[in-house]
Amino acid sequence: MSAERGAPRGRERLVVIGGDAAGMSAASAARRGRGPDELEIMVFERGCHTSYSACGIPYFIGGHVGAVDDLIVRTPAEFRSKQDIDVRTRHEVTEIDLDRRAVRVRDLGSGAERHEGFDQLMIATGAVPRRPRLPGADAEGVYGVQVLDDGIAIRRALDEDRPRHAVVVGGGYIGLEMAEALVQAGLEVSLVDSAPQPMRTLDPDMGELVADALRSVGVSLYLGERVETFETSGDRIRAVVTQERTLDADIVVLGMGVRPSSDLAEAAGIAIGPTGGIITDRRMRTRTEGVWAAGDCVETRHLVSGEPVAIALGTHANKQGRVAGLNLGGGYATFPGVVGTAVSKICHVEVARTGLNEAEAAAAGFESLSVVVESTTRAGYYPGTTPMKTKLIAERRSGRLLGAQIVGEENAAKRIDGLAIALWNQMTVEEMTGLDLGYAPPFSPVWDPVLIAARKAADKVEGHR
Repeated sequence: MSAERGAPRGRERLVVIGGDAAGMSAASAARRGRGPDELEIMVFERGCHTSYSACGIPYFIGGHVGAVDDLIVRTPAEFRSKQDIDVRTRHEVTEIDLDRRAVRVRDLGSGAERHEGFDQLMIATGAVPRRPRLPGADAEGVYGVQVLDDGIAIRRALDEDRPRHAVVVGGGYIGLEMAEALVQAGLEVSLVDSAPQPMRTLDPDMGELVADALRSVGVSLYLGERVETFETSGDRIRAVVTQERTLDADIVVLGMGVRPSSDLAEAAGIAIGPTGGIITDRRMRTRTEGVWAAGDCVETRHLVSGEPVAIALGTHANKQGRVAGLNLGGGYATFPGVVGTAVSKICHVEVARTGLNEAEAAAAGFESLSVVVESTTRAGYYPGTTPMKTKLIAERRSGRLLGAQIVGEENAAKRIDGLAIALWNQMTVEEMTGLDLGYAPPFSPVWDPVLIAARKAADKVEGHR
């Protein structure tokens, strides 16, 4: 192991662990605040790529995105030449030594290890896919989908191995998007989930609409079934066995969600919260002096429930990274929290949600009521109009909006943004009935679905006072 290296005297060194959304946003914001003569920035990324769109991976696999380079925003070489940020890909940080103020780094190409000192440390290790602790779960042909290298490996397997049968285990966002991508790639696709519906962040009535969309494009759903084992032939996956059946599998994709990749921080004694994410304050500082964290590896505050949550989304990661970087660069910024807004496209159906669903509202101690409205995305007489359902959840007496869900076809999902703004500002459904929303026949009925739902919810609240 080589000797520890540090920054030249007279300037600080910032070491960043993780080179995607949060890590590179932090590095870039810090560089804008402090030049290379004042702050040396070194980034270690165990993968081959930096600053890429992880959310675009299913669309790359499904063929909507032709080249992997289309997903990459900025390469390591560009960070070096344009911002004087030293990015080392294929370098994995294996230990944080707070006493020495150093990290131990392994060069994954040569296997050599060394220590690198730091004055400030930014942890942006992201999240890792949940893997079942079952026989065969680590077999060749079983993939998680978290980093760009995962997407490249799956695309290569589709091109070179020509699999016929795919099984997706888990019905979260990634699982459903991957099921669609594999159908588009020409495979026979089965999806297994232990829950009675896909997409558990939706209420069951809205989740059933997503299930119908999957079935309509040929995905075979096996809901309420738990995987018991992964059968292999040699080291390679052959089948997925549930409580009820055996499903042929040439390729398996795990869509069981992710957990914060906080093991490295926890081993160093950095505080971890109940969600498994690293605890930070609003400025993205951990409870350890000189150590910052952002992105999928941290937990944050849900602004509706008030509880800590770990939500893996690139939007949050980029914002949190920028906040950390602004503070590291000598400025001041805070990250207030989240309301849990997410959108996705599953086949021809757009899905959106924000805030709390009914079960989450009850768990947070709210008494709630809900309404579901069927409407259309455009004026009924305008060509191309499609149906959509909007669900609002409100506190029973106050009428405060607690959550919303939308399932529909083209031009439905982004209406969730207006509802997220209402949540952010703690509006009541009665207040929402007066919102001045845009109208023209190509974009909306004269009564927008959001306004219809707000009016129905306000009437229901009034009836329960």
